[in-house]
Amino acid sequence: MDEEIQEFDIENHEREAKKRLRQRRVRGKQNSLKHIHTFCRFLLSSLLLVGVYYFVKLPQLYISQEAFTNSDSEVIKLVNNEIVPDEKIYKLLSGFQVDGWPIFAQKTDELKNLLKTLPPVEDVYIRRYAFPARMDFIFRERIPVISVIPDVNSCPYAYFTQDGTLVGKEYAPYIAEFHTLNVLATGYQNDVYHNWKKDDVDELLRFARYVENCSKENVEYIDFRNPDDIFVKISSLKIRLGKLDASAFERVQRLTAILPEIKLMDVKIKYLDLRWKDPYLKLE
Repeated sequence: MDEEIQEFDIENHEREAKKRLRQRRVRGKQNSLKHIHTFCRFLLSSLLLVGVYYFVKLPQLYISQEAFTNSDSEVIKLVNNEIVPDEKIYKLLSGFQVDGWPIFAQKTDELKNLLKTLPPVEDVYIRRYAFPARMDFIFRERIPVISVIPDVNSCPYAYFTQDGTLVGKEYAPYIAEFHTLNVLATGYQNDVYHNWKKDDVDELLRFARYVENCSKENVEYIDFRNPDDIFVKISSLKIRLGKLDASAFERVQRLTAILPEIKLMDVKIKYLDLRWKDPYLKLE
C-alpha cells in the first residue's frame, strides 16, 4: 500500500514538473514576442518621426518672404476687393514678416489685423493651401452709402459706409460703381459731417428715401454746406428745406400735393421753399 502511494506521488510530481516546464517555455515565447513587438513599435515610431521631419521640411509647405515683398500674385491671391486696389494691399503686405512655419501652422490673426487697418475693409478670411504653399485673401468691404462731394460736378473726397465709418479721399475715387446718396460739403474740418455717427447716417438715408417716396423722384444730392439752410435736389426741382429737424419730414410731405401743380407751371423755378408754414416758389 505504501509503495502504491509512493508511486502515485512520483507520477504527480513528474506531471507537475512537466506542467511547470511547459509554462516556462510559453512565458519565454511570450517575452520574446513582447521584445519583438517593442522593437517594431520603436522602429515604426522612429521612421514616422523621420518621415514627419522630412515632410515638414518640404519647400512646397513654406511661403517665402519674397512672395510678400515682391507682390507675387501666384502665391498671394486677392479676392472680392472692389474698393481697395490690389497695389495698396500688396504694398501693405510687403512689410509683413513671415514667421518661418509651414503653411498649415502659420497663424493668420496678425495678417488679418494688418489688412483690417485699411478703412474700407470690414473683415478678411484667409484660406491656406499647400503644394505649392499659397494664400487666398477673401475680403468683405464696408458698403458705401453716402458720398461727400464739394459740388455736383466733382468726385467725392470722402464717403460713409453702411456701418457709419467715414472713409477719406484715398479710397473715395473707387466707389463709382456703388449707388450712394450725394451730400455736398465744403470739406473743412469743422463740417458737420465729421461728427456723424451710424445713427446720423441712417437718419439721413431714411430722410432721402422719404423725400423720394413723397416726390416720386430721385434725390440727386443734399446740400449740407450750410447745416442751418439745407437744400435738397430732386430730379425736377431744388427744395430749400432749412434745418433738418423734427419737422423736416412733415414739411417734405407737402411735396405730394405741391409737385403735380408745379409741373403744370410754365415758369423757371429757382427753388421751392419749405422752411415756413406756407411753402412758396422762388423764381429765377
